[in-house]
Amino acid sequence: MNKHIEVEYQDGVQLVRINRPEKKNALTTSMYYGLAEAISSAQTDPQIRAVVVTGAADSFTSGNDIGDFVNQSEKPLDQTDAKTTNSSKGPVPELLAALDDAEKPVIAAVNGLAIGIGTTMLFHFDLVYAAVNARFAMPFINLGVVPEAGSSLLAPLSLGKQKATELFLFGDQFDVQTAIEGGFVNQAFAADQLMPEVMQRAATLASKAPSAIRATKALMRQFGPDLKAVMDAESAVFAAQLRTPESKEAMQAFGERRAPDFSKFR
Repeated sequence: MNKHIEVEYQDGVQLVRINRPEKKNALTTSMYYGLAEAISSAQTDPQIRAVVVTGAADSFTSGNDIGDFVNQSEKPLDQTDAKTTNSSKGPVPELLAALDDAEKPVIAAVNGLAIGIGTTMLFHFDLVYAAVNARFAMPFINLGVVPEAGSSLLAPLSLGKQKATELFLFGDQFDVQTAIEGGFVNQAFAADQLMPEVMQRAATLASKAPSAIRATKALMRQFGPDLKAVMDAESAVFAAQLRTPESKEAMQAFGERRAPDFSKFR
């Protein structure tokens, strides 16, 4: 397990915490694998009936670690970091496969910032609860890349085409009320009540008929083949776009804390 991924157990619930607060819980390659491992291992543990994922301090996750981004963009497409498994070829697909394949309820407790993959991964959770001060964003275009995690399909389905387009093209942060109205956050709580409320709900699910929960989740997974095709297409475009001059300018600007200059690109 990655040192930045903490796991606790309580009343049949596995609590997984992203713990890298000094970087706003930005995700590295190994952290993706750690999250995936924690979620997947819970599926074979008979003592665990539900999984809760949250972040440490004031962030759920601020998204991909930009250092990892730059490292990946400097490698040829056929030499990017990957871990070969039966379900995926890289860290993000590994996590998404763990979420999508989970037979037990997986709940997100969004305690603060949820940026980039921090927002788009939420479309793959069964339930999402958030603090009233949580903030979301999908700023892929601002970094010279494209949406991922199946969000080019799932965001329009949840938010509506026009709202999803606005959030993708501008990449601005939005509040929890927008997320609730958009259908991918169930409910918001005061920051100090979020975890008690979520853990109570998780414990309630842990007490319910497990085979009925598994069957219900399987019935709602009918869109899976289309979603996988979308994610494969996104991954290919994302990897190629990450190596463009536009993306390199965006990453450099991020590191230099300035606005990127895209005026020379067509």
